[in-house]
Formats: sequence, structure tokens, C-alpha cells
Amino acid sequence: MNGLSGSLSELSALRKRLDAAPVPQADAMMCPPATLLARARDVLEGSSILLGAQDCHPLPSGAHTGDISAEMLADAGATAVIVGHSERRIDHGETDALVHAKALAAYRAGLTAIICIGETEAQYRDGKTLDILRSQLEGSVPEGARAANTVVAYEPVWAIGTGLTPTPPEVAQVHGLIRSVLGQLLGDSEAGAMRILYGGSVKPANAAELLFVPDVNGALVGGASLKADDFYEILAVYAEIQG
Repeated sequence: MNGLSGSLSELSALRKRLDAAPVPQADAMMCPPATLLARARDVLEGSSILLGAQDCHPLPSGAHTGDISAEMLADAGATAVIVGHSERRIDHGETDALVHAKALAAYRAGLTAIICIGETEAQYRDGKTLDILRSQLEGSVPEGARAANTVVAYEPVWAIGTGLTPTPPEVAQVHGLIRSVLGQLLGDSEAGAMRILYGGSVKPANAAELLFVPDVNGALVGGASLKADDFYEILAVYAEIQG
């Protein structure tokens, strides 16, 4: 819940930086609030930056005042939508079943579903991380999920906005588990091709150590995405290491 009209200047600045110094090793997507989607589409038209949304309702239309359907998001210019973000699960009590339904809605509208999973600090401290993630994957990822229409994002809830992050070995263990469970659910071919993002206090200072952990295919960036320079520096990690 960040971003007013003035924030579009940061989006424009990011576009200019990527136009001047592209990072072909990485795909960039911005997911602004729904109020800015259409205007963000206009700012990004013709650029390499993809546009996504932050949430959707499972149904295409109806008497659901205040909700936004996946079809509405696509109409506004989105190509993807985040579903099951930890803040939706916690603040709004969203269940795995609801996240599953929202992912299906994304497919129905031709959007990529970015399905979020993650454990709380209490679950982490109790050593339940892998069990929680397995359960969330089994309940949230539809049978129709494919690498072409689905991204999975792991976000340890206890790391979001706290400055804390799991160690690279912990991230590797979790992402390996996610890849394995996806293989069981969807088959090894789809699981092997599916992007698994790490999210949780990713910033320029720690991007290199987190983004090149095995089975990490990118980042779901929170606060650092609000500033063009910070977001670009995270993207540029790929150019520096792979270039």
C-alpha cells in the first residue's frame, strides 16, 4: 500500500536507467497498486519492464464492492498478479484454498500467477518451516500450474521489512524443497523450468549473496522497489556477476 501519482516518476526513472544500461540477464517487473496500473502502463509502454498487480478476486465480476478481478487487471495493462502474499494471508486471513482460487482466476484472465508462500517467525523458531511450505504449496498451487503461467515466491514472513534474512544455506534448503514439491505436484520438467523467487528484505547490499543461491531464480522485492536506483542496483547484480 505504497504509491501515489508522484511515484510514477520513480517508474520513469527506472525505465530511463534500463534504457541506458539494460540488464539482459534479468527480467524486470513492477507491481504498483491498482490505482496506478493504467498510468504505469502508459509510462512503461515500449519498455522492457513488465507490469503486474498485487492481488485479485477469484471471480470475473459480480457484487463484490471494492474488489478487483483478474480481468480488470489485465484490462488495465497487467500481465501478472501476486496472490497469497503473506500480508494478504495475515491481514485478511487468506487461506491456501483462496490463494488457489485466485491463481486459477489469474490463468482465466491470461495472467501469470505469482504464488507466495512463507512461514512466520514462530513457525521458523519451532523448526516447522519445511512442513509449512510443503502444506502451502500443496494447497495453493493448482494442477494447471505451468512454468509459463506460474511463479512461486518464497517470503519468510519474519524477514519482511525487518532487515533480517535467512542465511544462504537456509535459502538453498528451502528453495530445494520447493523445487522438489513442485516436481511431485507438476512433474520434474515443469518444476525444473518454473521460476522460484526469494522475497524478504532483498536490497542492493545483500542481493548478490541471495540471488545466486541454488534454485533461486530472482527476487520478489519489497521496500527496495520504491526507489528506482535501489531496484536497478538489485537488477544490476546479474550483469555484474554474469557479465
